[in-house]
Amino acid sequence: MDATPLRLISVLLLFAYTTSHFNHAKNGPNYYGTPIGTFKVYGHGIKGDVYLVDSSQIFIKDFCYDGTGPDAYFWVGNTAAPSPQGYIVPYPEVDENIDPPVLKSYNYTDILLKLPDGKQIRDIKWLSVWCRRFTVNFADVYIKPDLAVPKTKVLPEFSRLAHGLRSENITILDSKTFYIPNLHYDGAGPDAYFWVGNGTEPNTFGIKVPNERKSLAPLKGYQGEDIEIVLPGNLTVYDIDWLAVWCVQYKHNFGHVLIPKDIYVPPALGQTKITPSWWYDPTSSTPEPSLSNCKEMLDGRVQVQWEMIGDDIQIKVSGRIREDQYVAFGLSGHDGKAQMIGGDVVVVAYNNRTGEFIAEDYYISEYAQCDGRKGVCPDERVGGKNDAALVHGERKNGVTTVTYMRPMRTNEPVKDRMIPYTETSVIAAIGPLNVRGEANAHESFDKTTEDIRIDFTSRNVHECTNSLDNLPDKSEVKPWPQIVITNETTFSARIGPAAGRRGYSSITGQPSWGIAWYINDMLIPEITVERGQTYTFIVEGGNDPEIPARYHPFYITDSPVGGFGQKTEEEQKEQKVFAGVKYDADGRPYPTAAGRYCEWVHKTVDMSADMKTFENFFETLRLQCDEGKPAKLNWTVTEDTPDLVYYQCYQHNHLGWKIHVISNAHVTVPLISMVLTTLFVGILNFIR
Repeated sequence: MDATPLRLISVLLLFAYTTSHFNHAKNGPNYYGTPIGTFKVYGHGIKGDVYLVDSSQIFIKDFCYDGTGPDAYFWVGNTAAPSPQGYIVPYPEVDENIDPPVLKSYNYTDILLKLPDGKQIRDIKWLSVWCRRFTVNFADVYIKPDLAVPKTKVLPEFSRLAHGLRSENITILDSKTFYIPNLHYDGAGPDAYFWVGNGTEPNTFGIKVPNERKSLAPLKGYQGEDIEIVLPGNLTVYDIDWLAVWCVQYKHNFGHVLIPKDIYVPPALGQTKITPSWWYDPTSSTPEPSLSNCKEMLDGRVQVQWEMIGDDIQIKVSGRIREDQYVAFGLSGHDGKAQMIGGDVVVVAYNNRTGEFIAEDYYISEYAQCDGRKGVCPDERVGGKNDAALVHGERKNGVTTVTYMRPMRTNEPVKDRMIPYTETSVIAAIGPLNVRGEANAHESFDKTTEDIRIDFTSRNVHECTNSLDNLPDKSEVKPWPQIVITNETTFSARIGPAAGRRGYSSITGQPSWGIAWYINDMLIPEITVERGQTYTFIVEGGNDPEIPARYHPFYITDSPVGGFGQKTEEEQKEQKVFAGVKYDADGRPYPTAAGRYCEWVHKTVDMSADMKTFENFFETLRLQCDEGKPAKLNWTVTEDTPDLVYYQCYQHNHLGWKIHVISNAHVTVPLISMVLTTLFVGILNFIR
């Protein structure tokens, strides 16, 4: 018989044995994580197959050891081969103040090891059974640098379909365990259960999942509890397409979440504790546990706490801010200094319009209001994804606190910066939310200017000294009076600073981006025009759409918000435009009044808070113009123009203000004059 077929059969049998031996199938009871290898043995009857559970835990299946080594331990290190330059992985785990026990004998025992002192799998190259006294290696296995690391997976919240069901983002902790934070359900379903199954949406062919008390009784009501549920039997998350709350009697889906197919989560080996310490239980009477690191920023008005958990970072941001404000925190756009451009930040806030807390991933491509392409934009608005998973939010005593998780590494290298495993520069800012619930511009004194550095892998960094509860609110300043322009027919339109709390925001009651229109060199004056008259605006708002921060075409609309160019087609239909916008042959709108860019800029720094009048503040500015010519906008006010319209920026929201429209004066003045003349003549006749 030819030897070639025999060799082929031998190879196939060996492959089948290896596949069975290191079962990497994720949908059964033999899923233990990513296979690392089998111990290579040099003595003492050692056996065992080694798996990677997550970024810091290792599982040994069927470990054997005769226990006769005088000073043997599980031993890891990052040298080329096992050596004395390693360290102990205690087993069983002991308090850090207690010496780890010497290994005893084991006979086909399953072992779960946790690397000590926050060490990660990337920090080691091998695992050994090592005798310290005689510096002898009893067995070892080498760890490849490109191993796939199982990690927890954050899913969306439950869809909200019936009976008040809602939650925050659900997390798959391991192959059998779901963590459901802030669960709400009215308990009124007659036969409702946690329910899992296959298909594109929940259906009758599902399986009941015990509740957090391991009971299969119909679900009670929940009022914001954080719970964990475990899939029954040999069922794993790899076997199902969705998790739902389902009424069996009426075949009704109260809400569900889909399970993606590309997940790779840790195995369920008992390493997941019920209610892990890094999750906060809002129903508990005890305060939220502090993370091990804390740093103050922005004169103590912002505190940032953090903790590295596997390949993720849990971050808690607390700010002494108003309800309509946010705190942005993240990586600087340039290591070594505080730079907003290029920064990768998470904006946290309590959105008082929706009553919800937010943790939103942003990328700062330009220091400009997001126009849907560039600027200070949420990743999701410009084609990316939100890599910040909200864990908890709270507002108390004027302090907003939001806790979120984000990965050290993401799959969005353009929009996200990777968090390094060394010290790096960070930035923070405070500002108002706009009508979209997005971050608007902060004032110059509400952002970091010095280089602040954080090592996110560090432990026990305690640099917070103040209590935010006792920190006084930032003193309010009195806004300037509204400026009014009447009896003018020609106007200049340029860009200038919004003047902090004395200017745009206080005058309009709307959030500011930090810049606004200056009409005839005055900050957002209210203009009065007459129907039937023609008015000319000399516009110098910038004409290069590739530079969003310097592109502000001028137009007139009935919208108090503006920003026609960044609106959807449906949103544009809700605005009426009176001047400054035309349509091309394909029906697409374009602005007609842009012109060169002219801006009133600070001679030194923003001094608006120190100036009691706008006139005093204006003396601290200087005009800075690009080369080129202004644009001209001629507007004839028709008889059907509403009494109130607005001058705005075509590309951005909230740069302009009011135009009051009145009837033509030559009609009303003669009438009043005639009435007064008649009255005067009557009085004279009476006197005579």
